[in-house]
Amino acid sequence: MKPKLTFEEHVEMGQALAWVRDDLLHRFVQLSNAYPQSGAPAVPAKKLDAAVRAIDAARSELENALYREHPQTAHTSVYYPPSEDRVRARENAGH
Repeated sequence: MKPKLTFEEHVEMGQALAWVRDDLLHRFVQLSNAYPQSGAPAVPAKKLDAAVRAIDAARSELENALYREHPQTAHTSVYYPPSEDRVRARENAGH
C-alpha cells in the first residue's frame, strides 16, 4: 500500500493549491477583461477557467482524504486556508 500524506504535507499542499488557484483566477479575470469572450481569442481564458475548476475539484477530494486519514486534526482551513497563509505559501514559492 502506498503511504498517505502526513497532516503537515496536507497543510503544505492546501496552501500551495490555494495560492495556485488564486493566481490562475487572477490571470483568468485579466484575460477575460482584455479579450473577447468568444472565438479564438477567448480560448486561453477558458483554459484557465477549466484549470481553476480542476484545482477546485482536487482540493475537494484532498479535503475528503484529509478527513479520512487524519480525523483528529483535520479542519477545513487546511485546503481552504485564510489569505495570510496563502501569502506565506506564495513567499515560500519565491514569488
